[in-house]
Amino acid sequence: MGERETWTAEEFGRSHVGWVGVVLADGSVPGPVFFDSGSGSSGRSVSQWSVYDGRRLRGPRAAAVRAVCSCGWAGPEHGLDWALIGDQDLAEAGDGQADACVRDWDGHIVAVGATTTPLPEAITLLMERLEEEIEKLTKTAPVAAVRAARRMEVTAVRVGYWAANGARADLSTEQAATALGLNEDATRSLLARLGGWSRYA
Repeated sequence: MGERETWTAEEFGRSHVGWVGVVLADGSVPGPVFFDSGSGSSGRSVSQWSVYDGRRLRGPRAAAVRAVCSCGWAGPEHGLDWALIGDQDLAEAGDGQADACVRDWDGHIVAVGATTTPLPEAITLLMERLEEEIEKLTKTAPVAAVRAARRMEVTAVRVGYWAANGARADLSTEQAATALGLNEDATRSLLARLGGWSRYA
């Protein structure tokens, strides 16, 4: 995987990393493009969609772009009209299609959230209110806001211990991952951290 711009959602972290993927005319997905620095073996591998313009020393020409997620999901293809693009820089000429990919991925994240275990409305409202109050406090008394944030951390550790142990007793890692919207590796790490055991146990 080469360098490229990616997106994440705070709640799901590295379990759902999105990017603009490239599709060639034959339906295949190209590998990274290597940019030689001119100093021997050093250089950069780049997978940013905008380098696939088919021009000299660049990658093959992209026929379409689509949103891709590290979980395996891929969005619909958005075609690139090279008759219109012409000699324009692909990063600018294909900006509309890339923006469509971002919206597709946002929709994917909403769908992931809809499949997770819902929180009671009272908990959601309390958390939103607490966040708002601490943000207000930050403007007038930042040290007090830091103390409040620290109290939140302490509370999370305390209640998270029993929650993680209960989830471990009731659910398989696969079931817990689905309920949390995370991949299994991230779920193991989260439960182990909250529950106070080794993730390899």
